[in-house]
Amino acid sequence: MSKLVQFDFKFQGPFGDELTKAMEGLARSINEEPGFIWKIWTENSHTGQAGGIYVFSDEPAARAYVEKHTERLRGFGITEVNVKLFDINEALTRVTKGPQT
Repeated sequence: MSKLVQFDFKFQGPFGDELTKAMEGLARSINEEPGFIWKIWTENSHTGQAGGIYVFSDEPAARAYVEKHTERLRGFGITEVNVKLFDINEALTRVTKGPQT
């Protein structure tokens, strides 16, 4: 069963186009993660937050990525990271035009 992972954390920037330029290499590398399906990048410059919504093919792949990415964020100096894992209700997601996994 596919797993959704939600990350959010305090972030002082950059945001927008600057974030895109700074993180394009990281974004490309995420595509190579085992079990990775897709990601939505999130950011809010007004509240100083960033994160992402990810979908992985299964729970072991999701948990492995959570561990890897949490360590990566610590390397960036981000120590307070909120992470949640969810199952995806595929049938209801289709009804509401959500991305298919």
